[in-house]
Amino acid sequence: MVHEIPIPSPGESITEVEIARWLVENGSYVERDQELAEIESDKATLPLLAVESGTINILAPEGQPVKVGTIACTINSDAARQQPKTEKIEENKEVKKESKPKTIATEERNEKPQHETENKQVKATPLAKAIMDSSNLTVDDVIKGLRKLTSHDVEIAKQALLTIDTSQQQAPDRAETRERMSQLRKKVSQRLVAVKNETAMLTTFNEVDMSKVLSIRKTYQTEFIDKHGIKLGLISFFVKATVEALKQHPAVRSRIEGEEVITPNYFDIGIAVQTPKGLMVPVLRNADRLSLGEIEKGIAELANKGRSGRITVDELSGGVFTITNGGVFGSMLSTPIINPPQSGILGMHNIVDRPVAINGKVEVRPIMYLALSYDHRIIDGKDSVGFLVKIKEMIENPEKMLLAGNDPYKMLLQI
Repeated sequence: MVHEIPIPSPGESITEVEIARWLVENGSYVERDQELAEIESDKATLPLLAVESGTINILAPEGQPVKVGTIACTINSDAARQQPKTEKIEENKEVKKESKPKTIATEERNEKPQHETENKQVKATPLAKAIMDSSNLTVDDVIKGLRKLTSHDVEIAKQALLTIDTSQQQAPDRAETRERMSQLRKKVSQRLVAVKNETAMLTTFNEVDMSKVLSIRKTYQTEFIDKHGIKLGLISFFVKATVEALKQHPAVRSRIEGEEVITPNYFDIGIAVQTPKGLMVPVLRNADRLSLGEIEKGIAELANKGRSGRITVDELSGGVFTITNGGVFGSMLSTPIINPPQSGILGMHNIVDRPVAINGKVEVRPIMYLALSYDHRIIDGKDSVGFLVKIKEMIENPEKMLLAGNDPYKMLLQI
C-alpha cells in the first residue's frame, strides 16, 4: 500500500513552507515515525515523520517553497526491507605498491653536477629554435659556446626564478558562494524593514549598577545550583524587573490593532535567542508567576529547542514584550528593533567597570547600559523613561522583587 505524506501546517496563518533538507535518500527504506525531513517555516522548524515503514519516494524538492498540504513524499509499505549491501572496499593497490629501487643509472644521473641536468629545462624562443635547427645545433651546443657566467647573469637568473615562483603561488581565494535565504531569514528581513517603515520607533537609554545582583550570584550560586539544577544568570533578574515595570507602565505591553489599542493582562515575555538558523524569540509564559529558578529553567529549555530546531510555532507566538541581550556578544550599546506586533523591546549589554559618583565620592562599579526601543505611536516619553527607571531601581535594589517592586520602608510606613 502506498501512503501519501502531506506537508503539515505549522500554524493557522502559515500557508507556505520550505523543506530545509531531506534526512533520507530517495528510494531508501524508512521506519514508522522516523524523521524524514526538516520543514522550515517563517517562524520555526518542524520534522516530517514517516506514517508507516516502507520505501520512500520523494516528491517535494529540497530548498524550494511548497504549499501546506502538498504531498511531500509517498511510502510504499508493501516493499520488503532490503538488507544493506556490504560493499567491498578495494584497497588502492597503487598506493601500497612498493617503490622500485633506484637503478644505478638513475643514481649516477642524480650524482652528476646540477648544471649538466639543467640544460633540458632551458626554454628557447621560436626564433632561437629555428636558427638552431638550420644550424644543426642543440641547446647544449649553444650553452657550451657561451662565455663565462658573470654576476650580472646570475642576478638575471635569480630574478627569472623568483618571477616564476611568485606566479606559481596560489592567488587568494576570491570566489563567492550563493545560497537561497531560508524562510526564517526572509521573514525576519521583511519584518525588520516593516518595523522601520510602519512604526514610530525611538530608543531611550539608562545605566544600571549591577553590584548587588552580581554579589547575590556570587554568594548564592552554589546553593542555587544544588536547589534548581541550573546556574543563576542575569536574565532572570531582568525578567522579574521587566514584569514589575510592565505592571506600572501598561502602555509598554500594549499593541496596536487597526484603530484599537490592545493591552494584555498577562505577562508572556519573549527572550531573543541566536540559533544556527537565525534569531528566534521564544516566549516565556506567565513570567509573573515564576521564580528565578523557574525562569532560568524555562529560558534554557526554550533556547535548547530553538538551537536544535525543535521549537514549535506556539512557543514563538503571543509575547507582550521582548528582552534581548547583546552583552553576550560584547555589545556595549545598541538600539534593538521592536518585535512586532509588540510595542517595546529591552536591550541588555555587557557589564564594564566604570567610575561613578557615589555619595560625593568616585567609585568603580560594574555598569550595564540599558536600551528601550518603543513605538512612539502608543508609548509616550513619560512611560518609556519611567519604564527604564523602574528596571534600574529593581536591579539596583533586588530585595524589592520580593515586594512586587514596592519600597519596603514605604510599606512599613504605609505611605
